[in-house]
Amino acid sequence: MSRTSTTSTLPKSAAELEKQLSGTHTPGRLLSLDVFRGLTVAAMILVNNPGDWGAIYPPLRHAEWHGATPTDLVFPFFLFIVGVSITFSLSTRKYEESGHAKLIAKIGKRSLILFGLGLFLHLFPSFDFATVRIPGVLQRIAIVFFICAVLFLKTSIRSQAYLMAAILLSYWFLMALVPVPGVGIGYLEPGKNLAAWLDNLLLHGHLWKQTNTWDPEGILSTLPAVATGISGMLAGQWLRFDIDPARKLTWLFVAANLAILTGLIWDWVFPINKALWTSSFVLYTSGLALHVLAVCYWLIDIQGFTKWTKPFVVYGVNAITVFFLSGLIPRILSMITVTNADGTEVGLQTYLYNTLFTSVFSPINASLAWAISFVLVWLGILWIMYNKRIIIKV
Repeated sequence: MSRTSTTSTLPKSAAELEKQLSGTHTPGRLLSLDVFRGLTVAAMILVNNPGDWGAIYPPLRHAEWHGATPTDLVFPFFLFIVGVSITFSLSTRKYEESGHAKLIAKIGKRSLILFGLGLFLHLFPSFDFATVRIPGVLQRIAIVFFICAVLFLKTSIRSQAYLMAAILLSYWFLMALVPVPGVGIGYLEPGKNLAAWLDNLLLHGHLWKQTNTWDPEGILSTLPAVATGISGMLAGQWLRFDIDPARKLTWLFVAANLAILTGLIWDWVFPINKALWTSSFVLYTSGLALHVLAVCYWLIDIQGFTKWTKPFVVYGVNAITVFFLSGLIPRILSMITVTNADGTEVGLQTYLYNTLFTSVFSPINASLAWAISFVLVWLGILWIMYNKRIIIKV
């Protein structure tokens, strides 16, 4: 990762950032997108860091299998945002006469770094390469970013739309009609579907430790995750069109509702499922992400309501940094031992949680209070970084 502190990269305030927007073709940052990204990352940290995994309010849990809770929306929202961001960061370089070889090399380098950071989180602190989980959240972000960025540079909007449809239909065909060895055709139960069979075949011993036989960020389910990224690219390119903002906003909402409706209808035969990243899940979550982005775009970039945005902007401009460190720091805290009054030793994180929260709140509220406090602590750190105009690029 590298650190930059240039005025052109990160303005002093959200208001300055908003002033940089001078039209749909401006290559600068879109304030509403930074807010949406920051909101998503803050939600990701909230749901990933409860004080007690056994005491969590239902909306902050993943669905047991089929269906979707608010927590299940966080990761697809982020991949959708990755797609939108690609259109703003690469649009000015898409039509360079010199070609894209150097740019694709940089994209590949960034993707490898993201993938490596994800592996590091899985390796730390034991660094057991024999059983390290290879798939993961950052790993999937890296793959989706690389594929979508190359597609954006090398294909047209129409081709991207066709490819997204082809991916969703092909994945449905594979999961519903290709027989799973030893199981049969059309099974979608945990560990008894084509995606799980392929994970276990190719990554045996390097999968999610809660199952050891399949992975929620596995190989085959990464294919529709790319479709989520493409949906974001399509939205980003629409936002960049030089048309009337009211028309632009109207069609964003129309597309959002069509995607949600199609996802809900498809759910009847190919259930909405985050662990499998089903085609219905892609459409349903992309439609909801479009709604959130459209609302942010209307409030911030059209109506100019920006005073409330800074907490989300400070999260949004250092999104990968805070995600990585928020996964690393709790492990470090757990490695530091503290002696209780009764002489027993516990990790520092457990000690702080028991001392500051469980002694005051009920178990489920203590767990939530810890998660909220964790988000607020990081907000303070990121606020200082933002005011000093520090952004860490991966």
